[in-house]
Amino acid sequence: MEQLQAFWSGLPDLSGIVIHFGVTLAILVIGWAVSNLLGRWMRHIADRSARIDPTIVPMIRSVTVWAVRIVVLLAVLARLGVQTASLVAMLGASALAIGLALQGTLQNFAAGIMLLVLRPVRAGEFVSIGSQGSGTVDEIGLFMTRFVQVDGIQILLPNTLVWGSPITNYSRNKTRRLDIMLGVRYDDDLEAALATLRSLIDRHDDILADPAPQVMVMEYRDSTIMVNVRAWALAEKYWDVYFDLQRRAPQALRQAGLRTPIPLREVQSIPVSSQKDKTVNA
Repeated sequence: MEQLQAFWSGLPDLSGIVIHFGVTLAILVIGWAVSNLLGRWMRHIADRSARIDPTIVPMIRSVTVWAVRIVVLLAVLARLGVQTASLVAMLGASALAIGLALQGTLQNFAAGIMLLVLRPVRAGEFVSIGSQGSGTVDEIGLFMTRFVQVDGIQILLPNTLVWGSPITNYSRNKTRRLDIMLGVRYDDDLEAALATLRSLIDRHDDILADPAPQVMVMEYRDSTIMVNVRAWALAEKYWDVYFDLQRRAPQALRQAGLRTPIPLREVQSIPVSSQKDKTVNA
C-alpha cells in the first residue's frame, strides 16, 4: 500500500494539465476570433466613413489581422513552455533566408507600399497600366492589384508591374474633354453646319459651359471638310455624352439639309480618236 501510494503521488496532476491545455486552447480560439472580428470591424468602419480611402483598407486589414494572430501564437507557445526568445531569433533568421529566396515577392510588397503611400491609383478609379491592360481598380493587396475590365473580366497584376508601368488615370480629374470629328461636303453650307453643331452642344444638359465648348474646322480631305466638336463633361458622364453626341450630331446635320459626305472621284472620258491623233503626231 505504501508503494502504491507513492506511485500515485508521483503522477502529475491530471486536472491541472487539463486546465492548462484548456486555457491555452481558449487563448488560441479567442485570439483568432478577435483577429477576425477586428478585421471585419475595420472594414465596416472604412465603409461607413467618407474620410478613409478604401484603397488602403485591404492591406491595413491584413497587416492588423496577422499581427494579432502572431501575438496570439507566441502567447500560446509561451504557455506550452516553448522559449519564445529563441523562437523569435530562429524566425528572424528564417525570415532573412526566405526573403533572399523571395526577392521578387518582397519587391511586390515594397511596390504595394509605394502605391498606398503615393496613391497614383485608388479603388474605384478607371486606369490604364501601360501595355498591361485597363480597368477599374478593385483592390490593392500586399503583393497584387486587382482590376475589373469593362467587360467584367478580372485582372490580377503584380504590384511591381503596376508601379513600374506608365499609369493613365481617367478618373482622377473631375472633368474630361471629348472630341468628335464630323465631315461636311465641300458643296454644302459650312457655316450652317457649324451653327447647327454649336446649337446642339449649347442645348445639351450634360456639357459644361466652363471650359466653353468649341466647334472648329480641323482639316481638308479629298471630298470632305472635317469639323471637330470639342466639349467638356463630368468624368462619370463622359461616355454617356460621347455616345449621345455620336448619335445626335449626324441627325442634326441631316435635319439642317446637309448631306452625308461620301468619297467622290472625278472621271474624265477622252475620245478614242483623240488618242489615235496623239499617237500619230508622236
